[in-house]
Amino acid sequence: MNINLVDDVANGPPVPAVATAVIVDDERALADLVAGYLTRDGFDVRVVTDGAKAVGLIRKFEPDVVILDLGLPGMDGVEVCRVIRTFSDCYVLMLTARAEEVDKLIGLSVGADDYMTKPFSPRELVARVKTMLRRPRATRATPEAPSRVRVAELEIDPESREATLAGERLRLTRTEFDLLLHLAGSPRRVFTREQLLEAVWGASWVADNQLVDVHIGHLRKKLGERATDANYIQTIRGVGYRMGSGA
Repeated sequence: MNINLVDDVANGPPVPAVATAVIVDDERALADLVAGYLTRDGFDVRVVTDGAKAVGLIRKFEPDVVILDLGLPGMDGVEVCRVIRTFSDCYVLMLTARAEEVDKLIGLSVGADDYMTKPFSPRELVARVKTMLRRPRATRATPEAPSRVRVAELEIDPESREATLAGERLRLTRTEFDLLLHLAGSPRRVFTREQLLEAVWGASWVADNQLVDVHIGHLRKKLGERATDANYIQTIRGVGYRMGSGA
């Protein structure tokens, strides 16, 4: 098994890795269990039980996905996520032992892509991670789609995966970029939350509609908008969201 434990390294024969993952959880037994499942699917996995060490590892290792426990001692999962979002757009799946809604929303508000509540099935977690990594990415322009999408002062480049507002680059996670591009690609069209979940997260994604709401709220903050006076992302009460005129 190709699991590298930062605190206590266990070396094994290398296997071809289809993706890289970092597991950050102070419950070593659980972390090792999840790492084992991911390794059997070909992932190159690192396990760390300390939040501060995790930040350094993620910066150096540049993983595709981070599985991050919310309730870490010292530097908790929310703060770890906040820090890594300053230099990485890797997928972040937050784990929490507390089922209260506020914990989930706090984790997502700092840039996590999704959450799972303990206890959970390791098989389900691996399935979610693999679904994340299979999400289609708009990286190439087609004759039917312009290479750049413009809405007032907002400009989105699917090829470089960059978005700017009034010439200033927006620091977006992968999920935030995909969500913004999907809305901007069909201006004035109203999308339901279910349609956005299917388009951005995938048809097989298992999540509630709050996942969309939290990411929309995070996008609005980065666009400098409030829900009450949003010019770009508008709420259509009882239906969903649409991209406005930016006026």
